[in-house]
Amino acid sequence: MGVLRSTQSMQAEVEEMRAALLHGHGGGAAAAAAAAGWRPSAGDADVKRAAGGDGGAAGPRTVCVTGGISFVGFAVVDRLLRHGYTVRLALETQEDLDKLREMEMFGEDGRDGVWTVMANVTDPESLHRAFDGCAGVFHTSAFVDPGGMSGYTKHMASLEAKAAEQVIEACVRTESVRKCVFTSSLLACVWRQNYPHDRRFPTIIDENCWSDESFCRDNKLWFALGKTAAEKTAWRAARGRDLKLVTVCPALVTGPGFRRRNSTASIAYLKGARAMLADGLLATASVETVAEAHVRVYEAMGDNTAGGRYICYDHVVKRPEEFAELERQLGIPRRAAAAAAAQDSGDRPARFDLCRQKLARLMSTRRRCTYDDYYSVAFD
Repeated sequence: MGVLRSTQSMQAEVEEMRAALLHGHGGGAAAAAAAAGWRPSAGDADVKRAAGGDGGAAGPRTVCVTGGISFVGFAVVDRLLRHGYTVRLALETQEDLDKLREMEMFGEDGRDGVWTVMANVTDPESLHRAFDGCAGVFHTSAFVDPGGMSGYTKHMASLEAKAAEQVIEACVRTESVRKCVFTSSLLACVWRQNYPHDRRFPTIIDENCWSDESFCRDNKLWFALGKTAAEKTAWRAARGRDLKLVTVCPALVTGPGFRRRNSTASIAYLKGARAMLADGLLATASVETVAEAHVRVYEAMGDNTAGGRYICYDHVVKRPEEFAELERQLGIPRRAAAAAAAQDSGDRPARFDLCRQKLARLMSTRRRCTYDDYYSVAFD
């Protein structure tokens, strides 16, 4: 969702987005942009705004991405372009459009494969117009509240579920759309209060596991509640309909610029992080890994080799010093008692083991992935 920021803050974010695009490619900026599937534009007029679904060439390689300038959404768009897709960016605010104009990365009239369309994730009519002519939809949009203590409130959780329902309904209503990849979260899998405590071996957390909404509500884990409720809503809305749905459940997303571009969602994600650390459930995922996973599952849906949920992570945070570094990078203050608790958690075996085998099998059967960089312990 769009969030109002100062001009200085927005300019810094634009620079982070531009740097993310150019990161990891050899040569100068122009060569890097070309390698990533982007070319500089002449100015604001070159950002093509589609009036409804008329912008962009419709076809089997045309997809729409909601939240396309978010940290994850932007990486998904970049990855789709590298795979040869035409992308419609569903933008919600004028600020979103201004960011794209300032980046000056789009070619004239969508020739670089990117078109923009204004659409609100809570407005089914605007979503239908944005999706019309697209074969698939990537729903990466999410709600944030910079005024909330953690960046995410109980109200945001209810809005997240409502938006999920509207997106799926718009997909079903749009004749051209046959597939939807829905960005959920690992937090939709890990929070429960009735896991066994006296097992000899760690309990496996995989795609069959769901967070308990009552537990999240009682413990004010609003981000986890929102992601869980939204994903469940999406599955209910898609059940028995003419739409293929897959959900990707990434861990805490890191990578270049995540401190600035994803700090609000990251802080919200980390509520309850010390308990996750102690239980072996605190994990991170490079934004490149997450983006590639989205594209891989989408392509695998075409031959019915992908379905259901996919847990996505690169690295499980096990050492207290790793957790301390993550908190430091995000500017989260550490109290002495909390630091001691984190240190104690590193001295006892974890109760749970995260499992990503389903996604790993899918990735290994598709064409070889060539990541620009791999981010595991080095969060930024």
